Amino acid sequence: MNKIVIKVGSAVLTQNGTLAKQRLLNLVEFISMLSKDNQVILVSSGAVAAGYTQLNLDKTKVQNKQALASIGQSYLMHEYSLAFQKYDLLCSQVLIEKSIFNDSERLNHLKDAMNVLINNNVIPIVNENDLTAVDELVFGDNDQLSAHLTYHIDASLLAILTDINGYYNNNPKTNKDAVLFKHISKISQDELNAKHTANTEFATGGIVTKLKAANFLLEKNKKMFLANGFDLTNIKKYMLEGIHDSGTLFSK
Repeated sequence: MNKIVIKVGSAVLTQNGTLAKQRLLNLVEFISMLSKDNQVILVSSGAVAAGYTQLNLDKTKVQNKQALASIGQSYLMHEYSLAFQKYDLLCSQVLIEKSIFNDSERLNHLKDAMNVLINNNVIPIVNENDLTAVDELVFGDNDQLSAHLTYHIDASLLAILTDINGYYNNNPKTNKDAVLFKHISKISQDELNAKHTANTEFATGGIVTKLKAANFLLEKNKKMFLANGFDLTNIKKYMLEGIHDSGTLFSK
């Protein structure tokens, strides 16, 4: 069975300052379908946003964001657990820090534990350990974390679900003539050095962090697929039927 990493961003999981429960349910349904023939690992953002629905704190302060993440993790996991139960699936929480990828002993322990989970049909739900991580040990966005995880656990594909259909030659939200790239095999330095643009008040990434994640995997001869997380039609077609109608595939 192939290992597949699915990463979902805050823009998908939140709406009007609250958790977008229907989108979460749609995501879990998709993962349940995918897990029938694959081993699936979910990297989920949304902890800070979920925490903010429970406690209104100033998110510009680092310690407040860490506190919100701590509150939101349990709330988010509760919702995931309830959703996966509908499909007779267990899920687990895996919190990691950037430093683990430079520590072979800890990394091997992580891989061993992840293998036990996925070999027993459990869906690991991964996030950065925001509460204890310090600045120099923080990825800062789950796009980078998911790319490193994909490489180190030898997954065959990373699928990132976001608020647009894929990678365009221009911003599709402001330019109706923007053209979607269906396949990208190389990313230029200009694209990688562009200004980061997060799309929601809770998001920490943007298209540039996704390009950096894709570039990291391209250099390792791994694949990444960027698709819409609001409407899962195209990601389902690609991953369940092998039909590439929309979305961007980054591969050699």
